[in-house]
Amino acid sequence: MAAGGPSGGALPPLSIARDGEWRHGGEAITHAGILTHLWERLRVDAGGYYLEVGSGRVPVEVEDAPFVVLRVELDHGPVTVVLSDGSREELAVATLRLGPGEVPYCRVKDGRFEARLSRAAAWQLLQAMELDEATGGAALVLAGRRRMIPRVAPG
Repeated sequence: MAAGGPSGGALPPLSIARDGEWRHGGEAITHAGILTHLWERLRVDAGGYYLEVGSGRVPVEVEDAPFVVLRVELDHGPVTVVLSDGSREELAVATLRLGPGEVPYCRVKDGRFEARLSRAAAWQLLQAMELDEATGGAALVLAGRRRMIPRVAPG
């Protein structure tokens, strides 16, 4: 579905692939400046994801979650995540959950967006997890505190 451009013409659709890559009409967007611009203007509301462009909206199709956690840093202090937009932030541990296929997700950007953990990030986080044999679930163990990671059914 094409969106109307500022001049009234049709724009090829913008999308974010499962791996966090931005695409325009199916082609990868790789220019660092353009990517920064896109990440800064990404918004979400009840109608879905979009770019805020002046007073207009450009829809963005999101294959899974708009952000991908590329790396988890467990070494010092709070757990830090590195996101697909290059930013770093503290992991909102309370938002961590397992989705379909045991893929971990969390909320980022002050809870505004969902993020899927990459395989590498999930492996890094796994180093601080234990299997809860009583429930078959997983628990994150940080600084001696144990937090169960809920499973969320697809739907």
